[in-house]
Amino acid sequence: MAAAVKAPATIISPLFLSHGSPTLPISDTPTRTFLEGLGRQISPVPKAILAVSAHWTTSEPSVTLTNAPETIHDFYGFPAVLYEQRYPVPGAPELARRTASLLRAAGLPVREDKKRGLDHGAWVPLKLMYPEAQIPVVQLSVMPDKDAAFHFRLGQALAPLKEEGVLVMGSGGVVHNLGEVFGRTPAAKGDGNWARDFADWLDLALMEKRFSDVCSYLEKAPHARRAHPSPEHFLPLHVALGAAGEDAEARQLHDSWEFKVLGLTSYEFVPKGNVPVAA
Repeated sequence: MAAAVKAPATIISPLFLSHGSPTLPISDTPTRTFLEGLGRQISPVPKAILAVSAHWTTSEPSVTLTNAPETIHDFYGFPAVLYEQRYPVPGAPELARRTASLLRAAGLPVREDKKRGLDHGAWVPLKLMYPEAQIPVVQLSVMPDKDAAFHFRLGQALAPLKEEGVLVMGSGGVVHNLGEVFGRTPAAKGDGNWARDFADWLDLALMEKRFSDVCSYLEKAPHARRAHPSPEHFLPLHVALGAAGEDAEARQLHDSWEFKVLGLTSYEFVPKGNVPVAA
């Protein structure tokens, strides 16, 4: 990745990050190396972060309204050292209220959750990007029973945040089918070609600004339901894409794979007139 170029304005481009396994903070992988360098490249430093995580699913949009969110270890069967990991970052009640206000102004329902902390979809990548844990973080949920177009609209409602010093960060995965990773599905072949076909389709659609196709991926993309048997890991991408604005440019920041079928591609969605992270 090229050296960072400082943006002349306070606009912060929304991101979609594929966070992979919860073991990322204790593993030596290309994705970990990428994330450790990414925080230093984002300029200006965000005043706060709105993390849209695949691991918080609700029936309607919800935001965390806590002063000191706990580190949630929402996974099982991993090394004991992983459960000792903490990310003692401050919350941002003001950002939570601002997020709720923007969603309500767009005619969208929203709930404020005063108890929930940060799940690993939020704290794992952020612990690598900003290990000092000084930037306040708010989480926004995804709604698996609502489609990609709804989440794109959700992102559009949040578009003003990128001009207010807030990093809108979607966290999920470009291809996420754990059944095939662990060989639990009858269709598993292990070649990974179908996964690469889906990822290549997505990359081309984003580069060509066919955002309506990305929102209609179930009808447009090859192997869409195989790439995402459930949509929660893909929907954060649509929120980040919507938050960037209609004239945004998609830029691939990272591309790696695990088990041939776990796609860990990450993107920056650069608003018109902004300077990209990777120039």
